[in-house]
Amino acid sequence: MAAILIPSPLPADATRLEAPTAAGTVRADAGLDGLAVADVERAERLAAMREGRLGSVHSWELVTAVDGPGTRLTVFLSGCPLRCLYCHNPDTLAMKDGKPVSADEILARVARYRGVFAATGGGLTLSGGEVLMQPAFAARILRGAKELGIHTALDTSGYLGANASDAMLDDTDLVLLDVKSGDRETYQRVTGRELEPTLAFGERVARRADGPALWIRFVLVPGLTDDVANVEAVARYAAFLEAIRPGAVARVEVLPFHQMGRSKWEAIGRTYELDDTPAPGVELVDRVRGQFRAHGLTTY
Repeated sequence: MAAILIPSPLPADATRLEAPTAAGTVRADAGLDGLAVADVERAERLAAMREGRLGSVHSWELVTAVDGPGTRLTVFLSGCPLRCLYCHNPDTLAMKDGKPVSADEILARVARYRGVFAATGGGLTLSGGEVLMQPAFAARILRGAKELGIHTALDTSGYLGANASDAMLDDTDLVLLDVKSGDRETYQRVTGRELEPTLAFGERVARRADGPALWIRFVLVPGLTDDVANVEAVARYAAFLEAIRPGAVARVEVLPFHQMGRSKWEAIGRTYELDDTPAPGVELVDRVRGQFRAHGLTTY
């Protein structure tokens, strides 16, 4: 898919727009350019983070066709409780590796692109790492974005879903829920954690009468997540959420595994266990997408 351009005028420091690749785009150009990093003492920083005024931010980028509809300003927060074998942003795992940036600074950046969002049907996406490692910061940004009239999305594994308050969900238009496995043992192997919190969070979102839409994301890894029964369990779960609130599951995205994040693992000195794992072939991708479609789910 060719790069998608956004209409003029565009702020001079906007980042390049790129079309998505499989299994979540690796954003080599993402950084903190244009955002002021707060210069505060440790005690003050910790207090500000508890209140949500300050957060640990890895990077931001303006992209089209990923992270939700339209052109998105995606902010990547640092810190994640999962240790996914295929993580394509392992440099976001530790919160200490991010930079302190204020919620007001993020919102000022978001406000600059209101015209772009209006023209493309886009908005703000909070991603990571795991956004819900920093719930007070995320909530403040989402509230501010809604006050600006901007569409909001939360990209999460759901593992820390209990950290999302009802008020935060009220300020969220779309949840990108990464369901990494439908089988508990496979989920444990993929992430090092338990599946149940993700399932509970998705159900909680679906049961909200006027709750956010859901995009279910599933990364297809040959030899790891591609088992027919595992995929079927994820498909049944997505169909269950759709049955709770018809229209809640707006789409399912099957994201083919790729090796584009391997260099990041090497750069931070971590062992990459999927070094010899190939990308899934067309036939496998079609089979898995077919399993979701068989449940009446709009699937990409």
